[in-house]
Amino acid sequence: MYLSFFRKYLYPVVVISGSIIGVGFFSLPYVAMKSGIWLTLFYFFILSIIVLTIHLIFAEISLKTPDFKRFPGFVGFHLGEKWKNFALFSTIISSYAILLAYLIVGSEFLKNILQPYFGGESFIYAIIYFSFISAIIWFGIKAVEKVELWVLCLLFFSIIFIFIKSFWQINISNVFILPTSFSFSNLFLPYGAILFSLWGVTLIPEAEEMIGKDKRSIKKVVIISTLIPVVFYIFFTFLILSITGVNTTESAFIGLANHLGNFSIIIFFTGMFTTITACIAQGLTLKKVFNYDLKIKKWQAFVMTCSVPMILFLMGFNSFIELISFIGGVLLGINGILILLIYKKIGGKKIIIYPLALIFLLGIFYEIIYKLI
Repeated sequence: MYLSFFRKYLYPVVVISGSIIGVGFFSLPYVAMKSGIWLTLFYFFILSIIVLTIHLIFAEISLKTPDFKRFPGFVGFHLGEKWKNFALFSTIISSYAILLAYLIVGSEFLKNILQPYFGGESFIYAIIYFSFISAIIWFGIKAVEKVELWVLCLLFFSIIFIFIKSFWQINISNVFILPTSFSFSNLFLPYGAILFSLWGVTLIPEAEEMIGKDKRSIKKVVIISTLIPVVFYIFFTFLILSITGVNTTESAFIGLANHLGNFSIIIFFTGMFTTITACIAQGLTLKKVFNYDLKIKKWQAFVMTCSVPMILFLMGFNSFIELISFIGGVLLGINGILILLIYKKIGGKKIIIYPLALIFLLGIFYEIIYKLI
C-alpha cells in the first residue's frame, strides 16, 4: 500500500513540483513590490487557473501519446514534422534563455559569497560559475539529478530559517505598501514572471510514465503538483516583502543580506545550489536535444549548449526580470498555443481552447511590442 502511494503520488508530485520551483520564484517579491500585492495576487489567481488547465490538458495529451516522448515529440506526433521543427526551435531558444536566467542569478549568489574576500567584477564570478556548470555538462554527470530533491528540501528549510531568524523584523504593513509611482509596464509586469514561475509541462510525461498502468491518478498528481508551488510562492512573496519592503531586490535573497547579517551566507549558498542543480539539468537536456534530435556530435552539442548563454551574458543581457518576463510571456506563450493546437487535434473543448489561445497571443504581443518601444 505504502509503495503504491509513493509510486502513484509522492514521486510524481515531487518530480513535477520540483521542476516548477526553479529560479523564477526569486523574482516574485520584487514584482509584487513594483506592481502592488493586490495586482500580483490577482495575476496569481488567474494564471494559476490557466496554468493548471494547461497542465491538465497536457496530461490528457500525454495519455494519448506513446511513452518516451517529450514536448517536440508530442508536437510532431500530433501535428506533423513541420510543427515539430518549430517546437524544437522554440525549445532550444527557451533553454538558452532559461540557462541565461540561471547564470544571472547563480553568479550573483557566488559573487556575494566570495567578493567580500577576493573582490573582483561580476563577469568574473559569472565565468567561474558557468565554467563549473559546463564541466559537469561536458562529463554528463547524472548524479546531480538525484540530489535535486535534497536541494529542494534545503530550500524549504532555508525559508523556515529566514522566517525564524527575521521574525522580529517582519512588518506585515510592508507587504501592502502601494507602488510610489504608476507605470503602464508595471501593470503587466507580473504576467510573464508568474507564468514562468508556474509552468511545469516539461516533466508531466515523465511523471505519467512513473505512475505505470494506473493512469487515472495523473490528474490528481498534476493538480497537487501545481498547487504546491502556488502556496509556496505566495508565502515566500509575503515573507520577503514583510522583511525587505521597498528595498526588495530583483533576486529576493540578495536583498535579505542586510537583515540576516552573517547568516546571509547560508541563504546565498542555498540559492547557488538551487540554481546549480537546475542549470545542470537544463544544460544536459539541451545537449541531448542537439546530440539526439539534431544528430550533432557530442563535443559540438556541448559547445553549442554552453557557449551561447555565456556570450549573451557578456554582451550585456543580464536583466533578470526582463529575461524571465520574455520567457514567460513569449516563449511559454508559444508553447501554450502549441499545446492548445494539439488539444484541438484530439477533440478538445473549443470553449477552453480559444480564450486561452487569445490570452497567450495577447501576452506575446505585449512582450514583443514592449521590448521594441
